[in-house]
Amino acid sequence: MVKSKTKIQKQVKKKTNLELVETINLSKKNEAWLKISSVLSGTRKNKISLNLGEIDKKAEQSKIVVIPGKILSAGEINSKIKIVAFSFSEQAKEKILKSGGTFNTILEEIKLNPEGKGIKILK
Repeated sequence: MVKSKTKIQKQVKKKTNLELVETINLSKKNEAWLKISSVLSGTRKNKISLNLGEIDKKAEQSKIVVIPGKILSAGEINSKIKIVAFSFSEQAKEKILKSGGTFNTILEEIKLNPEGKGIKILK
């Protein structure tokens, strides 16, 4: 369920990470990215962290996979997909590049693709 923009704005006031605040503010401006801002504005307890192996299983043939959280390096990735997330571990970045894929932060992707075309959100 997606939170209202008012609730998201109230939760953003409590955040101290400036990159996180900017990402949430940009993502709530477009309906395609609103679900991302809803997850990112939540508590730390509810933050998402996915391993590359899990992403490889869930991604199917999507061109752009968005994860509103952190990407960890456990497992292997075999598909050449673009992974967009709030943050990445260094080993995860290496494995993504080694498999022929690409990665980007959510903030950069919103600037490149403001309409959110071709994205699949994983949790």
